[in-house]
Amino acid sequence: MRNNMSIKFRLIIMNFLQFAVWGAYLTSMSRYLGPAGLGSHIGIFYSVQGIVSIFMPALIGIIADRWIPAQKMLGICHLLSAMFMLSVGLYGLSANSIVSFPIIFTLYTFSVAFYMPTLALSNSVAYNILNQFNYDTVKEFPSIRVFGTIGFIISMWVVDLLGFQDSAMQFVLSGGIGILLGLYAFSLPNCLPNGLHNSMKSFGKSLGLDAFKLFKQKKMAIFFIFSMFLGVSLQITNGFANPFIASFEFLPEYSNTFGVKHSNILISLSQVSETLCILLIPFFLKKYGIKIVMLIAMFAWVLRFAFFGLGNPGNGIWLLVLSMLVYGVAFDFFNISGSLFVDKETKPEIRSSAQGLFMLMTNGIGATVGTLAAQAVVNVFCKWTDVTIGSQTKSMLIGDWSSVWYIFAGYALVVALLFAILFKNKYTMKEETQK
Repeated sequence: MRNNMSIKFRLIIMNFLQFAVWGAYLTSMSRYLGPAGLGSHIGIFYSVQGIVSIFMPALIGIIADRWIPAQKMLGICHLLSAMFMLSVGLYGLSANSIVSFPIIFTLYTFSVAFYMPTLALSNSVAYNILNQFNYDTVKEFPSIRVFGTIGFIISMWVVDLLGFQDSAMQFVLSGGIGILLGLYAFSLPNCLPNGLHNSMKSFGKSLGLDAFKLFKQKKMAIFFIFSMFLGVSLQITNGFANPFIASFEFLPEYSNTFGVKHSNILISLSQVSETLCILLIPFFLKKYGIKIVMLIAMFAWVLRFAFFGLGNPGNGIWLLVLSMLVYGVAFDFFNISGSLFVDKETKPEIRSSAQGLFMLMTNGIGATVGTLAAQAVVNVFCKWTDVTIGSQTKSMLIGDWSSVWYIFAGYALVVALLFAILFKNKYTMKEETQK
């Protein structure tokens, strides 16, 4: 029992560091890019996470399924990602306000190219190790994954309280955590590549293309397609929520509000909500099944955007808080439940590849289209403007933010209604685990 508890604790540490790496810059990066003269490129920086997710998670998942133990692959990816992320931070600090887009974007792209596969790979490592120790993944994984969210929150708070939101130091912090996790991953129990159990494989199998056969199943095809549609929403608030809240400093009645001064901490309520919602997932999946859980997530996205459109950091702060609270439902009921659904619906030999495919559809194609489209919408209604506040001149993204958020809410509503009509699933997760 003690050994088993030790294993769970080690997976908790892995998840904590996994998302602390991301939390250091994901919600605040746009606050740095705008004043650095790269405000028009915010969408590209966030979309490149999606672009690399189109092929990197699947490729890394294939390698982990066939040749290299998943925990070692996880360590290699994090060390490479951290090296490039440190380079981003150090270059940004040395360049001050004169930042070259080609240089910083290239370094950043290489970093996220190795980081994004770890989102699926860390899940595969956790599932593999839990199965080795005879744990029920549906029951145990959410309570482990919740510490990833806690790591994300703590990183956000550190960046906010140390004044790194508009500084390249956020990238340095992320890189440092990444090095720690990369080294730690090599100490985890061995996850034997499935390919070692069967040396006679077709070319397609050796490349991990079996995961794409899931599209032959109508239920799985519709699931992956709508995962892509919902993935459009994933990075929108990460890219633009912070500049949106910060823009209220331009208005005197909001300039000294807590939300404006500590936008990252306010946004972190979204992740606090995650910690609670993750723990509800096993109950909802077993009680209602994947369709209802996904629908709940989709309608939560509608509310997420709508509350942003209605709220402000002053007398409308409660609406922003509500937006943060529903985020946990919107994100986790989709991402975590979807990952568990894929794990239970696929054969052991293709699970890492299938998780990679899920990431491709969501954080890959979906998030890429979503962030580029969001940038286009924001460009229509808002623009970066130099504003004098007291004795300081600041660059802020100012405009008709309400229209921006209502457009996003309308999109999420259409996706939810179509999913309700088209996706058919007769089983609850409890029944699926008994197959």
